[in-house]
Amino acid sequence: MSEASDQESERTVVPLLAPADGVPAVVDSPRLLADAVRALADGTGPLAVDAERASGFRYSARAYLLQFRRAGAGTILIDPIPLTGAMDALADVINPLEWVLHSADQDLPGLDELGLRPAALYDTELAGRLAGFERVGLAAIVERTLGLGLQKGHGAADWSSRPLPDSWLNYAALDVEVLLELHEAMAAELESQGKTEWAAQEFEHIRLAGPPKPKPDRWRRTSGIHSLKTQRQLAAVRELWTTRDEMASSRDIAPGRVLPDKAIVDAAGADPRTVDALRALPIFGGPRQRRMSKTWLQALDRARALPDDELPPLAQPFTGPPPVSKWQRRNPEAADRLAAERAAMTELSERVRVPVENLLTPDLVRRLVWDWTPGPAEAAEARVDAVLVAGGARPWQRQLTVPMLAAALSTASATAD
Repeated sequence: MSEASDQESERTVVPLLAPADGVPAVVDSPRLLADAVRALADGTGPLAVDAERASGFRYSARAYLLQFRRAGAGTILIDPIPLTGAMDALADVINPLEWVLHSADQDLPGLDELGLRPAALYDTELAGRLAGFERVGLAAIVERTLGLGLQKGHGAADWSSRPLPDSWLNYAALDVEVLLELHEAMAAELESQGKTEWAAQEFEHIRLAGPPKPKPDRWRRTSGIHSLKTQRQLAAVRELWTTRDEMASSRDIAPGRVLPDKAIVDAAGADPRTVDALRALPIFGGPRQRRMSKTWLQALDRARALPDDELPPLAQPFTGPPPVSKWQRRNPEAADRLAAERAAMTELSERVRVPVENLLTPDLVRRLVWDWTPGPAEAAEARVDAVLVAGGARPWQRQLTVPMLAAALSTASATAD
């Protein structure tokens, strides 16, 4: 066990069971919202922000409860559902502020839908990664830095349900109760490690990144799809998945609650041609699915009717390097370069106490290594830097990794020659 782990195990943890000032009443009317906006405007300093979604229950990233805390204003809970279209005054007050969030990329899309966008950002989860913390969940970081035991348990609840139970509201208020104090602790930690500027660049990158772009062929992520062996079966998965996705989106229901992945794979493998045959399969015979039988059967019919040249390939087309498992066979020199790069990145990660994936995205490193062609060693750093700039690497990442990556590539290329 490390010295840091020993210190953590010896620390006395004080349970944080309820907000110090109690759980505030939920703001759910224009009049109460106006009062909340005034309170936030009269507060000082950064704004602690959290949002509760209904992942696993709803299709969208919509926020179903907003939590704010600011010095001088206390904690404010807002139900945005009855206040749709009434957020302009709130945005005018909080958008110019620095927001403090934990795992900001999870909540920013839903907040953005409401017109709420920070002028500056501090992410305590990412700060923990940059600080080299092994556990970066909110409860773990609060315990390590503040010595408080944060009660968890409702994060995966259906926050779209109403009314919200008191225990859920207590949990929601606690999520921002100590976030401002945590911000100060993490800022001091990063300052002591000389990583303040690194964090600032990462926070700004997250703030400006916007929502992630949908990945192509998302239907290929259907759980259990690997058991199917033919293109026609994959076409059936695609048709069923697309039909389910359209229904889930229009009804704002999580896709798995419309039709589980297992049912899609079972139907694609069994290829039922009648309603009775479809209903004989697990799940499809249940009362919820029986009334949708014709819809699912039509999707299967569309897959069967496709000409061969419109069937999806068995393997997903790659726009970049092939899977690493195939490198040794397809390009042994690239495989050797990757091994050298991984060793160098691991050494750097351990030295600066930052996870490898936060130093550079693994995909960017793979693309650099796969596409690398031997050249003058003196030009290697400039070539590596150009690739990293094009891939969106931040200045602090390039400063750390370019010399090391260039040296490893040059050495590996020279050895291969």
